[in-house]
Amino acid sequence: MSANLSRKRVRIGDLLVEHKMISESQLQQALAEQKKSGRKLGRVLVESGFVDEEKLLQLLSEQLEIPYIDLSRFELDPELITRLPETHARRYRALILKQTASGLLVGMGDPTDIFAFDELVRILKSPVQIACVKESMLLHNIDRLYQNHEQLRHLASEVGEDLGDSAFDLHSLDTGGGQSDAPVVRLIQTVFEDAVRADASDIHIEPDDGVLRIRRRIDGILHETVMDDTRIAAAVVSRLKLMAAADISERRLPQDGRFSLRVLDKNIDVRLATIPTQTGEAVVMRLLDQGSSIRKLTQLGMPRTMLARLRALIHKPHGLVLVTGPTGSGKTTTLYAALGELNKPQKKIITVEDPVEYQLPRVNQVQVNPRIHLTFARVLRSSLRLDPDIILVGEMRDLETGEIALRAALTGHLVLSTLHTNDAVSTAMRLIDMGVEPYLVAASTQAIVAQRLIRRLCTHCKQPQAPDPSEMAWLKSLEGDNASTGGFQHGEGCNQCNHTGYHGRMGVYELLEIDYALADALRRNNPADFERAARAQNGYRPLILSALDYAREGLTSLGEVMRLGGAAD
Repeated sequence: MSANLSRKRVRIGDLLVEHKMISESQLQQALAEQKKSGRKLGRVLVESGFVDEEKLLQLLSEQLEIPYIDLSRFELDPELITRLPETHARRYRALILKQTASGLLVGMGDPTDIFAFDELVRILKSPVQIACVKESMLLHNIDRLYQNHEQLRHLASEVGEDLGDSAFDLHSLDTGGGQSDAPVVRLIQTVFEDAVRADASDIHIEPDDGVLRIRRRIDGILHETVMDDTRIAAAVVSRLKLMAAADISERRLPQDGRFSLRVLDKNIDVRLATIPTQTGEAVVMRLLDQGSSIRKLTQLGMPRTMLARLRALIHKPHGLVLVTGPTGSGKTTTLYAALGELNKPQKKIITVEDPVEYQLPRVNQVQVNPRIHLTFARVLRSSLRLDPDIILVGEMRDLETGEIALRAALTGHLVLSTLHTNDAVSTAMRLIDMGVEPYLVAASTQAIVAQRLIRRLCTHCKQPQAPDPSEMAWLKSLEGDNASTGGFQHGEGCNQCNHTGYHGRMGVYELLEIDYALADALRRNNPADFERAARAQNGYRPLILSALDYAREGLTSLGEVMRLGGAAD
């Protein structure tokens, strides 16, 4: 195969014209664009829409007598690919696919690049056979597989050597210049780069007995890298605390802070929280991409009928609309989407948040600060004097905040807020349990939205799958003996989804509107009647059944729905 590549110098443009895949005029347009941009002709032809990339590669495969390989289904060896350093992989658009009896099979985005082929042979010091692969898939796998695990361990070792046997000096780290090449700074930089490449939502840094664990939450699931030296933990945590303007001398109490940094051409806002553990300070950082736009209500994935009902509710002049769910379930995203729709010049909007996650034009956003007694309740009480139409309360944490918000909803304001509960039915009763008067909850609450995020099946590797006996038993417990078993799928795992079977997440929602029957049960503080009235409400569908609908549509797996319902890990 390598001999064929050396012997044949293919002129892509002439070849495509010869096979009538493009016209002569299209070729001339592409050549003119290539001359201006300096990009390869094949890439110009594909991006201009003159030829399909897969058809182009299949034609080159035939002409060069080399295989065309679909990387989305090809099993790559993470250890083998590192034989080609990342800089060369990116420069020559190449990836080692497998070891063969006659050498290495290497996928190339442009198999006609003779110079790149010669350099690969020189670098790899091995006979090389070439295969055609899509350049977009090749770059995706480079991002996925070159995740710097070895570099992390090497940098951790450097930090350990710098520290030596002595205790870590807190004052040896500062935020001044000249430290950008220090191993601890490069280690932190690498951790953030890996997290941004993997689209992680959180980074966890956890000292353990004899090791340091760095974990990233991707699509709701944690992925771990372990380092053998715990001495570096203090250096890493202290540097992060400096960046977040926290007190590096205080290791006995939890702290929080925030900072911004630029990673891989993205502006990332980082919310940091620390907690003292038996083995040292642990850190969790939430990553927010400042460049990502706030989602619209239509982009949340709500069923159309539910979305129409929610829109009608948030456009009412007064009342309380609550969004509930555990941490990380997307409550803030839903609230900001609602604010985006309500944010008009005719409306005065005030938010009370901890922290303010996104800046909104025309909205008065207040960050609470308990250190100076700027609490939710205090800001909310002052906000009512500023003639607002709409108030967003980041979270109802205590009785005082709840009472003020509910009275505001009762006296002509639309109030949006969140509460940490498991479902819509238990939310209203949770307010009463906090000490809010039942009549106040009944009179002011308009609706409750409960939500979760579940993993979406990878579209490249999902396949039909019938429920196994345990899944079938769970379905029958939920829907009875007539439970339908058709339409379910699962992800087999591929390079696109890092062999997890899932790629991305989607929201699952339930909406409970407070009608007369529900309000009456609340006034009487009768949880049993409230739950019966909710189940009987027309249009109400519990979270678990909504998630099951998605599974039957092939959007998620039955196992993921069972995990949501607490029936599976």
